[in-house]
Amino acid sequence: MMVTFFRVDDRLIHGQVAYSWTKHLEAEVILVANDKVVNDPIQKMSLNLAKPSGVAVEIASVADAVKYIQSTEHQNKRIFVLVNNSTDALTFAKSNVGLQSINLGGMRAGEGKQSVSRAIYVNDQDIQHFKEIEELGIEVEIRQVPTDSKKIFSKVVNS
Repeated sequence: MMVTFFRVDDRLIHGQVAYSWTKHLEAEVILVANDKVVNDPIQKMSLNLAKPSGVAVEIASVADAVKYIQSTEHQNKRIFVLVNNSTDALTFAKSNVGLQSINLGGMRAGEGKQSVSRAIYVNDQDIQHFKEIEELGIEVEIRQVPTDSKKIFSKVVNS
């Protein structure tokens, strides 16, 4: 399996993802893992329009995305996985797909959320999920774009 990069970003595919990260990673496939988007034709069309040329977009439920990564058919592809919440990130982390690191790129502010960087706001559930991921031996790091310096989640969160 070749998960080149795994990112939590509530916007899914947008400029930073489509151009900065995809180019930096030399990703061949952007795999959007989201149980709602997979059943929303308009959002699927929007995500396909936002992708850079020459890069495939696959949109799947979280369970099907895990199977996609585990499939030997895709083991030689450079896959950039996107989820939009900590729950889905934890599901991947527990699914034994070989994740080494999870990038937090964008989680918007909301009620009950604290800021851990200029683009990352988390609530108690998010903090718990990311701590569980770290306990599995997977790094949780914060960077909006590849040129940003990496910040380790557990060192910047107030728990």
